Amino acid sequence: MKKHLKRIAAALERMSPAPLDAPDFAAADAFVWHVEPDRLAPVPQVNRVDLSLLIGVDRTRDTLLANTLQFAQGMPANNALLWGSRGMGKSSLVKAIHAEVLKQGHALKIVELQREDLPSVARLLNLLRDSGERFLLFCDDLSFSHDDQHYKSLKAVLDGGIEGRPDNVVFYATSNRRHLMPRDMIENERSSAINPSEAVEEKVSLSDRFGLWLGFHPCTQDDYLAMIRGYCDAYGVQVDEDTLRAEAIEWQATRGSRSGRVAWQYFTDLAGRKGVRL
Repeated sequence: MKKHLKRIAAALERMSPAPLDAPDFAAADAFVWHVEPDRLAPVPQVNRVDLSLLIGVDRTRDTLLANTLQFAQGMPANNALLWGSRGMGKSSLVKAIHAEVLKQGHALKIVELQREDLPSVARLLNLLRDSGERFLLFCDDLSFSHDDQHYKSLKAVLDGGIEGRPDNVVFYATSNRRHLMPRDMIENERSSAINPSEAVEEKVSLSDRFGLWLGFHPCTQDDYLAMIRGYCDAYGVQVDEDTLRAEAIEWQATRGSRSGRVAWQYFTDLAGRKGVRL
């Protein structure tokens, strides 16, 4: 009998887990949110590049940095959606901005949340709300498909429901899509719905809840080459200008695209051939 009671108690505990204890936020400046079970895992060293190495995004960089500094200083700040071309440094900019804010002497924690874990965001917000720290909640590569209901959970972050978004939390997201959903899906729903305007308004209007929309567009060849030269200078890779230009242009041609990510991939190959550790 006791054995059966223990099994029942264990099952009930799994269904209704005990409240999560607040983590030691002094352990790190960055955390990753995990579920099953809920926990905030500290990240001792964040994978990021220096803000000065992000080329061709000056206006976006300045806007996002100003907004983040306002928030870190306890002032009002907007949630931000960074959208646009692949590989142009959207997530890199968020992480670099966080590092710059820390460098300027302001306390700010960054918490990464996976899109798949959005349904748990209310539990995460309750945990962060009770802390004296300030948090930049970050979701990379955010988008929604036709039958995806996760977007409803996101409203808890952007609007906060009846409780309101915690004053000590701001939300930054990156996406390849301006409206967080495929354009063909928007058109399909508009063409097949009884009331076309209402069919997609709920999902499309989600992006309107971000106070900042920051667009990223394909880089020019000059910016592409400047990115690589910046990496070479920062990491001490010696290469003459003619060789760099010829190889970098050939590299982008083989990839069929030109972006910050392609620039870094070429530089990684170059550094390896030059025997320079990154």
